[in-house]
Formats: sequence, C-alpha cells, structure tokens
Amino acid sequence: MAKIHSLQEAIRENVHDGDTVALEGFTHLIPYAAGHEIIRQKRRDLTLIRMTPDVLYDQMIGMGCVKKLKFSWGGNPGVGSLHRLRDAVEKAWPQPLEIEEHEHAGMAVAYAAGASHLPFGILRGYLGTDLLQHTTAKFIDCPFTGEKLAAVPAIRPDVTIIHAQKADRGGNVLLWGIVGAQKEAIMAATRSIVTVEEIVDKLDAPANSIILPGWILSAVVPVKHGAFPSYAHGYYARNNAFYKQWDGISKERESFLAWMEKHVMNTKDFDEYLQLLGMGGAQ
Repeated sequence: MAKIHSLQEAIRENVHDGDTVALEGFTHLIPYAAGHEIIRQKRRDLTLIRMTPDVLYDQMIGMGCVKKLKFSWGGNPGVGSLHRLRDAVEKAWPQPLEIEEHEHAGMAVAYAAGASHLPFGILRGYLGTDLLQHTTAKFIDCPFTGEKLAAVPAIRPDVTIIHAQKADRGGNVLLWGIVGAQKEAIMAATRSIVTVEEIVDKLDAPANSIILPGWILSAVVPVKHGAFPSYAHGYYARNNAFYKQWDGISKERESFLAWMEKHVMNTKDFDEYLQLLGMGGAQ
C-alpha cells in the first residue's frame, strides 16, 4: 500500500546502490525531481531502463550514478546528442557505461511481459538489423506456425519511478495525456515511487486516463512541477529553452559539472532548484 512520503524519504527507502531502476515518461511526465534526488543521494552502480532516455538520464550518467543503460532511443529531443551519454560510451567518463539497445516495440513487449509475470515477450521485430549483436533478444520458432519470432526477456525493475498529475489521500494515482509504458513499468517493478503535482480528495478521472491503485505502489510523493522541464498535461507546458540550452551546458565536462553542482548538488530539494532557475530556461 502506498505511503505518502517526502521525496528524500521515498528515494532513501526504495532506491539502493546496484538497483535496476526505470524512470519512465514519454514526452511529458518525466520524473526529473526524483532523478535529481537520486543524484543528490549519490546512488551508484545503477542499471537504468527507459524507452527514451533524454536529458535526465544524461545528468544521471554524467554524475556517475549509472553502470548500464537499457533503452530503445536516446537523445536530446529536438536538439541532438546526449553529450554525457556519448562521453561515457566513447571515453568511459566518468566511468564505463554498458549499453543494451532495443527496438521501441521490444521494450514495450518486455515491460508488458514483466507486468504479466511472464519470463519473456514475443514480437515480430529485430529482423534485418544488427541489434542482436548489442542486445539480449533472441529468435524462436512459433510452435504453431513455425514462424521465426523475436523473444525479449521480461523487464522487472527493482524500482520504477514515474510522475503523474494527481493522487488521492488513499495513495491512488491518476495520469492522463500522452502516456508510454508507465503503467506496465509500475506493474513490473518490485517497488515503485510516483511523484505527483498535487494530492486531492477526489480524482475525478477523465475519459481514457489511467488510475494506478495505491495497493500496487510503494510511495506517493507530492512534488509540484516535478516533471520540469518536460510538461505535465493540464498543468504546465514543456520548457523548450531548457533543452536547447542543455546542449551547450553538457558539451564540456567542466561546464556540465559546474551546472550540476550549482543547481542540483548544492540545492536541498527540487523546490530550491526551481527557485534557482526562476522557472525559466537552464540559465
């Protein structure tokens, strides 16, 4: 059953060195506040999973939290490369980074298999690519038709972290808008944390929304603007200036470290980080 925690408590109790951690979000609802708290608490040797790692994972990799990345696309969306990710892969800075790359569909099927407590998922995919040289997918023959299909091992994170719009006082969570694999990632995990924009008395769920019952969650954490600079549908827009400015900030190790020390390591929490930014660009 979900407990309503502070973010510091939720990360301290649920994210440990060496864990496999999925911080999922697709276009919006990216859990930046939680990722920053993991950096502040100096977690190490994490295996990070996400279908679309972007700036948040660039920050976590550059700050030495990560030993392995399992993903299906990585970049600064609309801008270009993730410079800290590239530096880790190409030059082992700040430490070597192992990568396991998949197709989007393969990751989605693997999450669904994990949520269903199955050992693997099956799809038509990976044929005609060189991904099999860099990933764990294998081909199997369908026992009914003989067709060659791709099999991907289930994703079962130690902990999944997402951001959502609302939770009620019983720990039930509501999210809506563009969603990715958040629901499956939560259901596949041993432990789970959801940061939310607000705690309300009644969820009033709109059509086609997702409700995560409190009994499948470990912690619910109120963090206003917890997805910034990504957006939370119905609450605030994406801060495109931040993503553009991040390209220059992250290009060199020295400028990256200076920015992270000032804005993350030397702030006590996400509220102080947002105040430092003035809710503007990366500054």
